[in-house]
Amino acid sequence: MNKPLRFLSLLSILIITLLFYNAINKTETDPETSTHKTYRIKALKLPENLNIAGERVPLEKLDVRERMDRELLVNTYWQSNGLLLIKRANKYFPILEPLLKKYGLPDDFKFLALAESAFIDETSSVGAAGMWHFMKATGKEYGLEINSNVDERYNIEKATKVAAEYLIKSKKRFNSWTLAAASYNAGNYGISKRLKTQQLDNYYDALLPDETERYVFRIIALKEVISNPEKYGFVFDQEDLYTLPKTRTIKVDTAIVNITSFAKKFGLTYKEFKIHNAWLRENKLNNKSRKVYEIKIPIN
Repeated sequence: MNKPLRFLSLLSILIITLLFYNAINKTETDPETSTHKTYRIKALKLPENLNIAGERVPLEKLDVRERMDRELLVNTYWQSNGLLLIKRANKYFPILEPLLKKYGLPDDFKFLALAESAFIDETSSVGAAGMWHFMKATGKEYGLEINSNVDERYNIEKATKVAAEYLIKSKKRFNSWTLAAASYNAGNYGISKRLKTQQLDNYYDALLPDETERYVFRIIALKEVISNPEKYGFVFDQEDLYTLPKTRTIKVDTAIVNITSFAKKFGLTYKEFKIHNAWLRENKLNNKSRKVYEIKIPIN
């Protein structure tokens, strides 16, 4: 290669190198293109007063502190899920709060219901259903009607009453709301057996199944984030949140041959009717026993 060509080649390489360096330097320093300038993931400072139903989380224990930190981080930085939970909480907490008060359950347990179902109408992989995620056997044991036609696990009022009965019974057994919450996940027998084996009487020192070890911490994390959304970076207007229309209740003690036709009498589509009466699982109500059912009709 002759000298002029060699010089031009070296000059070209030098120019390309400088352009590349400037591009990298701009990315690192320009707020408009630099990720670390526009998005920061901060370590969270754990509030010292974290509790469930007034029972304090012993954050002075390093293991407890780490487990609490994990759930708070997950529920803060899984932003899309967190915002959806905040929106749904605004929809269902006004229904749950007076029911919890009525049935003698601490208000914090609305966060247990949220942790269980995320307030969506889906059946879990093991068959738990409804807002409180009851298994069929447990629901029937506590008096809920559960069959292919009617499933009262989806009736918020009746399911909340049963959840309260279960949790209050667990509280009396363990003398602890924290352990009552844990038993909702692992069962009273499961918690009792592990506490007895390990010679313990509290949740935070016990070695439990992985899901149960995270369960109470997740409830507390949800309580903290949803109670203080702006503190954790969630910004929204009131109109961004989900709501349910007000309803009136009618009583039915006969069969409903066709729910679609029944709903039309109230100016509702089948879907609109089922949103408020999800416990009716088919397009009919058999009701051979002439039981009195309460049906909700939205008020326009």
